[in-house]
Amino acid sequence: MELPTTPVARPRPMYDLSKRCFDAGVSALLLALLAPLFLLIAMAVKLTSAGPVFYRWQVVGLGGRPFTGYKFRTMVVNADALKAQLLAANEMSGPVFKIKRDPRITPVGRFLRKLSLDELPQLWSVLKGDMSLVGPRPPLRTEYVQFTPWQRAKLSVKPGITCLWQIGGRNRVSNFDEWVQLDLDYIAQRSFWFDLWILLRTVPAVLFGRGAY
Repeated sequence: MELPTTPVARPRPMYDLSKRCFDAGVSALLLALLAPLFLLIAMAVKLTSAGPVFYRWQVVGLGGRPFTGYKFRTMVVNADALKAQLLAANEMSGPVFKIKRDPRITPVGRFLRKLSLDELPQLWSVLKGDMSLVGPRPPLRTEYVQFTPWQRAKLSVKPGITCLWQIGGRNRVSNFDEWVQLDLDYIAQRSFWFDLWILLRTVPAVLFGRGAY
């Protein structure tokens, strides 16, 4: 299938400014309000598996700029080393790696992923400005180097915690180009109200554990 011409995100200064103010305010508020939950999750992770509480997420942001994000650790400590043994089971076409029943995930980690609780530390990345609340998911650095120019266009805007792929049942998308097209559709339509709509749709998706990988 011939892919379309690589799109370019049009500058939207007022939208970008309002989005940044919203991101900073909401992420700061949620980090304060959710501090007790962070503590409970940290204790659950630490007491049930060996290793650090947080996973250092080596990803790529706006324009291909690398940064380190954080998630609650949901896998065994040597998960990255074990990945090579599981490549044959990859359920996603293209440069990304996704499997539903990943044996590296701990029991507590599976619960955290079901409700997307492992994603909460990314609020710190939003507060810092590396990420937004809404935007294309940031790829791993090892994945990004394999992207085509068309696929890299998904990072012509700041990456986010939630997106169309997240609320649309990500476990039903097995073709990476379909995932990228959802991101490009978001970029073309992005607006403050569209972001709010995605955030509102994210709440039931999280509460009912839909689309969790």
